[in-house]
Amino acid sequence: MSTISPESSLEDFDYDGLLEACDMGDIVALGTVFLSILYCLIFAFGLVGNLLVVFALTNSQKPKNITDIYLLNLALSDLLFVVTLPFWTHYLINEQGLHNALCKLTTAFFFIGFFGGIFFITIISIDRYMAIVLATNSMNNRTVTQGVIISLSVWAAAILMSAPQFMFTKQKENECHGDYPEVLQKIWPVLRNVEINLLGFLLPLFIMSYCYLRIMWTLLSCKNHKKAKAIKLIFLVVIVFFLFWTPYNIMIFLETLNRFDLFPTCDMQKNLRLALSVTETIAFTHCCLNPLIYAFAGEKFRRYLYHLYRKCLAILCGHPVTLSSSLSESQRSRRESILSSNFTHYTNDGDASILL
Repeated sequence: MSTISPESSLEDFDYDGLLEACDMGDIVALGTVFLSILYCLIFAFGLVGNLLVVFALTNSQKPKNITDIYLLNLALSDLLFVVTLPFWTHYLINEQGLHNALCKLTTAFFFIGFFGGIFFITIISIDRYMAIVLATNSMNNRTVTQGVIISLSVWAAAILMSAPQFMFTKQKENECHGDYPEVLQKIWPVLRNVEINLLGFLLPLFIMSYCYLRIMWTLLSCKNHKKAKAIKLIFLVVIVFFLFWTPYNIMIFLETLNRFDLFPTCDMQKNLRLALSVTETIAFTHCCLNPLIYAFAGEKFRRYLYHLYRKCLAILCGHPVTLSSSLSESQRSRRESILSSNFTHYTNDGDASILL
């Protein structure tokens, strides 16, 4: 479930350095109610938002540029992540837990979606860097074929990074948790947490910050009416990622220190357990925001949602609703082409509305 593994948030007792039992019953009870409700909300909003992105990108046409490929895979990663949340909710509230196969499979999907989502966010920032900062050099490199190859490589990397998280996971005594060989019992959980902190947060944050700072510098040096909006979106991407994932990664780091008995008192361990549950939920809501940040900021996604709304309205009203427009399709395409032509030099993308 969490990067700290499910059992760490469900144990009723921990033991401090003096081998005295620390009763976690009240924290577990609060966490069960708190996490169950929020997991359901994250599942609902994440499912709807990311399905809309998938439908918009695959609606009557294949993705036609490399940005569409990455956005589609980001949405699929988030979907893989959120569809596991109902199973974790069942695990929280059901004393019998999950069956062994379902335990291992759900854990695998969870972490593949977890790493895949973060990796594709990073790849999108690199792609935008190439499209805007290295526009001339990347003109022949950013093809749909290359996007498919890179996406497959990202999925392979996500599976590889997820392996340490689920390879020892199994159902044991109604708990879905890691059952490590004796020689790995102390070091393996620490390595998992270090992997999350470094490869799942610090490295992606560094890459995103560098790419978007260079993009901002390039946009500030050009004369274009869209650059203010682009810069605002860049700030939004980096700040949202930082705000939502930093508290959780700090708690993971503190939990790693706790494995070396650096938080000896029961009260400190209770506070750590509670803070971990809260920051975990905050971090997980980021998958609900990805469609808003990366997809719905684009013109074609808003256009798709508008047409979807009109179709639903027609069904509810029981008669067709005319999709009237003051511009013909050819006129609209010509107008969009004119509006985007000034920016094409910097984006090297057919769809200039997707600046990120």
